[in-house]
Amino acid sequence: MGKNNFPIVIIIGRPAAGKSEVIDYLKHSDANERLDRLHIANFEELDDFVYVWETFEVDDILTKHGKPRVWTDEKYWFKEHFIWNLYIERINLEYRKKLARDANYHDNMTTLIEFARGGENGIYEALSYLDENILKNAVLVYIKVSYEESVRKNQRRARKGLEHSILHHSLPDEKMEFYYKVNDWDKLEAKDPDYIEVKGVKVPYAVFQNEPEKTLDPKLIGAELERATSKLWNIKNK
Repeated sequence: MGKNNFPIVIIIGRPAAGKSEVIDYLKHSDANERLDRLHIANFEELDDFVYVWETFEVDDILTKHGKPRVWTDEKYWFKEHFIWNLYIERINLEYRKKLARDANYHDNMTTLIEFARGGENGIYEALSYLDENILKNAVLVYIKVSYEESVRKNQRRARKGLEHSILHHSLPDEKMEFYYKVNDWDKLEAKDPDYIEVKGVKVPYAVFQNEPEKTLDPKLIGAELERATSKLWNIKNK
């Protein structure tokens, strides 16, 4: 790769799996140590929850003015499946803007892409909507917890009045079950221990095991993240 940092790290998992806690750990890490140990430089985040929440807000504004809601009903259920892929296209767009502003963006910068997906083909479908330029430069960390653990942590993190917050948003149990009870990670992982192939691109991956929970303890986060990123760095530099 020629540099000491990953250009792009995709961080995915079930809701409340620990994605935001891992990113919060990175934010509070010493920059030089983070680069040396984890190969993550100064970084910017592209988290599709921002777009999800914006969708709710826009539909609420339309309701306020007597206009039909576009993407969600009054209980914030999505009206159609494509909205999930629209959020990935928003990530693509924001990433292209970064490169347009600075062609050497990744010389000193890592992009973190974060999202959660469920469904029998949800993770793979989301990855397939990412730009090829992202896929070719990305490594992937899957933060692994069971559905039951995801539900437990989702309930724990809820804070009234902070529903818009990255660290404290949560889903009602019925939406957790409908959208996320099933996902396709195990199917993807079973195909290859090191790569997920998407649109002909082999994306290196590593699993961050978060059950029993590590993301309450910075030392445990650091050790598990170092294990995962060391694997990815070795794969990338074969």
